[in-house]
Amino acid sequence: MPPPCRSRNPRRSPGRPGYRRMSLALFAAGLATFALLYSTQALLPAISGGFGVTAGQASWTVSAATGALALFVLPLSALSERFGRTRMMTCSMVVAVGVGLLVPFAPNLEWLVALRAVQGAAIAGIPASAMAYLAEEVKPKALVAAIGLFVAGNSIGGMSGRLVTGWAAQLWGWRAGLAAVALMSLACAVAFLVLLPRARFFRPASLNPRAVGRTVAGHLRDPLLLRLYGIGALFMTVFGAVYTVIGYRLVDEPFSLGQGVVGSIFLIYLVGTVSSAAAGKLVARTGRRGALYLAVTTTALGLLLSLSESLAAIVVGLVLITAGFFAGHAVASAAVSRTAKTGRAQASALYQSAYYLGSSAGGTLGALAYHGAGWAATVGIALLAVLGVVSITLYGSHAARAERRMPASAMGAR
Repeated sequence: MPPPCRSRNPRRSPGRPGYRRMSLALFAAGLATFALLYSTQALLPAISGGFGVTAGQASWTVSAATGALALFVLPLSALSERFGRTRMMTCSMVVAVGVGLLVPFAPNLEWLVALRAVQGAAIAGIPASAMAYLAEEVKPKALVAAIGLFVAGNSIGGMSGRLVTGWAAQLWGWRAGLAAVALMSLACAVAFLVLLPRARFFRPASLNPRAVGRTVAGHLRDPLLLRLYGIGALFMTVFGAVYTVIGYRLVDEPFSLGQGVVGSIFLIYLVGTVSSAAAGKLVARTGRRGALYLAVTTTALGLLLSLSESLAAIVVGLVLITAGFFAGHAVASAAVSRTAKTGRAQASALYQSAYYLGSSAGGTLGALAYHGAGWAATVGIALLAVLGVVSITLYGSHAARAERRMPASAMGAR
């Protein structure tokens, strides 16, 4: 069947038919994804108390989900190349919400971690497929803004999920908090299914493991993609470390905040909604590397402020960390979608794998550091990750300058 005429069936952009429905549907998907994925994060102190375990042990309820997502995102993205982005996102959403309704009934920590791993594996079908769907359906000039809106859904999902779980846990216990976020995600899943327009530019590919392997190998040989994967992983290491541990710090002395108030701290995610949605304008003004430099500087300043013993300074620090992280993530993920000319789902999946491995590493290392040496040790790990982002971005700037000086004949030979 020949592809549709693009002049009669143009890619979506702001003001075009279906763009708003598409944006709202993927916003709902992003909201549900982060709400479910990090549903236990704000509850870690309560889970530690409920099961009598340490911060490091409780943190596995987060790391198991993000680690499973990192492992499954690539194979599920390959399936989306064969069966379609919308079908993959729909199946993933249904399974993830279904498991979410079972999570509150976990009898012990081992069962809770196992169910969270299954949930993370199911969620894996959403992010890479969503980014590939947008890259195929949206005009290139509108892509950063469209992906920024999907990431904004992530930030609101992370914020609302933690807010809901925190207050529900304070009133009725942590299991009620998990049940509340599962019901909220169920509503998002229904909105996604109703609103999402069918794909118009998707062309199914054969499910050939060797072809997928060649595509993945090609992406892993691309220096720019490798740098973007590293940047995503390191940014998420910072974010995972900070937001896995901050609840423990705020319920401890000298703050002694209640679980509901700690959950309310995640209202700061609204800052991420703004910064990720504005990433397209930031890139237009400063360029991709300029936007990344601004994001890491903002994040580093926030980390240093969070060392204060003043609650107000800590909140301002979290605002800066959140703004810097979401801006950097939106810029890097959009750059992946634009850089990959073929196998976009695999390119996005590799980014998501690196991103969520960074989350798992940050959450576990951050919790262990806090348990051993306090908040300063957690911040030290996060600052090392920030330094890694700076190093990769500086290297990318140097490589770009060297490439511009390279004679055309040498570039052709390369």
